[in-house]
Amino acid sequence: MFTLKSGEPLFIFEMANNHMGSVEHGLRIIRAFHAVSQNLPFRFGFKLQYRHLDTFIHPDYHGRDDSKYVKRFSETRLDDQQMLALKTEMQTLGFVSICTPFDERSVDLIEAHEYDVIKIGSCSFTDWSLLERVVKADKPIIASTAGAALEEIDRVVNFFEHRGKDFALMHCTGEYPTADARLQLNQIDFLRQRYPQVRVGYSTHENPDNADSIKIAIAKGATIFEKHIGVPTDSIRLNAYSATPEQIGRWLESARQTFEMCGVAGTRPDFSQEEIATLRSLQRGVFARRAIAQGERIRGGDVFFAIPTTGNQVTANDFSKYTEFYAQADLPVNAPLLATNTRRHETREQVYKIVQRVKQFLRTSGVVVPPRVDLEISHHYGIDRFDEYGLTMLTVVNREYCKKLIVLLPGQRHPEQYHQVKEETFHVLYGDAWVDLNGAHRQCRAGEVIVVERGVRHSFGTERGVVIEEISSTHHGEDSFYTDPSIRQNESRKTLLTYWLE
Repeated sequence: MFTLKSGEPLFIFEMANNHMGSVEHGLRIIRAFHAVSQNLPFRFGFKLQYRHLDTFIHPDYHGRDDSKYVKRFSETRLDDQQMLALKTEMQTLGFVSICTPFDERSVDLIEAHEYDVIKIGSCSFTDWSLLERVVKADKPIIASTAGAALEEIDRVVNFFEHRGKDFALMHCTGEYPTADARLQLNQIDFLRQRYPQVRVGYSTHENPDNADSIKIAIAKGATIFEKHIGVPTDSIRLNAYSATPEQIGRWLESARQTFEMCGVAGTRPDFSQEEIATLRSLQRGVFARRAIAQGERIRGGDVFFAIPTTGNQVTANDFSKYTEFYAQADLPVNAPLLATNTRRHETREQVYKIVQRVKQFLRTSGVVVPPRVDLEISHHYGIDRFDEYGLTMLTVVNREYCKKLIVLLPGQRHPEQYHQVKEETFHVLYGDAWVDLNGAHRQCRAGEVIVVERGVRHSFGTERGVVIEEISSTHHGEDSFYTDPSIRQNESRKTLLTYWLE
């Protein structure tokens, strides 16, 4: 069963009444456009229009020619079996079979003829009696939106969605032909942004020689394209908006080239080796600023960046706060850092997992976190020991007074420290904690308050996890003194993150 959800480009040839009431000419059109569509990377559909003319035309107007549409439809009338013959040829040649009904009886015939897709013309977009009948058919729906007010499109989209229909919207301008200045191609953007869950296409009525609008429509993200087509003869002339096979051939080639230029959508492309090599040749390499001994951790101040870069050299692009480098051999001054003489340790994945655990714990605690507040991850003995010694902290306010939220996950502890300038108060908001003040141990539950005076050595931890509100005088960056001097020597004991909530 055909579905619109696949997202592959679909090009629809709209015959309308260009068969001129002749099955033979209709078959000629189908075959001609089948030939044009060969060897192209698209899915193709062919579309007819059904009207039950006995009831579609008012009884008083039967046989009259003072209405151009009554005259046109009557003169090109085909019976049910003749229409079925055209549909069968479409199916035989591999087209997706599509039909536009203009009345309820025509939907019955569409079901009987087993079409793949029902198309709603713009004039019927809010014909609610017809729509109620269409949604009862188990078929995908493509609906054109020419002349529809925004609130009308909203209602129709809701109508289809509430009934679980597989459907798409087509931007369309109901002027035949449509002047270039009236194409309104920005509406494709508008529809895609307003209804991101709905596939959007483009139904065209412009000059058939126009092969530029299709390029714009594709670049804007349309993936379904409909165009009126026909085959002229000595006795049959096409209207000003129907394209010949030759014009369609140029139109499709323009589309093919555009899709090729636009490339992949929804993901990053595969990069060529040539592109990667060119970019790498322009990147700065990493060189030793000083002599670095084997086993040393290499920090930012130990290196400089310059060109040219050698084959397997570490580049400036490789240095980040989530990447640690260690010397695997003695490195003299100006020596390049290579993949073979350094060891690389990535912490990005560890940081990501910590953030996810903290977010989940905060959700469980019910503690509301201010938006756009930075997150500080403290890993005093390295991120590999974060679950043992570590915490995460959010500085909410730091003025003459300071407020922080401290999160310790189950089993974590914070090593002993003291402050010379600030005095702080811990308010346990959620969970359990223990606090040691100058060696005196205290167990705390949610709601309890602990004052930590200046100069008091304190450490704290938790068994099941805790959220602590810390209220203090102004916090100064150099006012935390750890009793274990190795912590002060760890220059990478903190990771700061912005926009972590998103």
